[in-house]
Amino acid sequence: MNALAWDSWGRRALLGLLVLVVLAPVFGWASGAVGYAEPLENAAEATGAADAASPVVSGLFPDYSVPGLGDPAGTLVSAAVGTALTLALALATGRLLER
Repeated sequence: MNALAWDSWGRRALLGLLVLVVLAPVFGWASGAVGYAEPLENAAEATGAADAASPVVSGLFPDYSVPGLGDPAGTLVSAAVGTALTLALALATGRLLER
């Protein structure tokens, strides 16, 4: 990737990602304030499948939280880590495809 292309859109893209990461706790709070629930979880509860479910893997950040941190801080950390991992994987894949 040439430096000119990175300067023109790369910085704006990283700034946009940073803004979304910082706003993640606000989105988490807002979803709780309006009573939002995931549609798949609603369907599982409606059919009784939620009671019979047993997760195979609990996940790195279950429910976007970090043990020992409050909800806003845990959401911020999980958003930052998830964004960084996704960005690293995308950049690594892009470099492999450039070859």
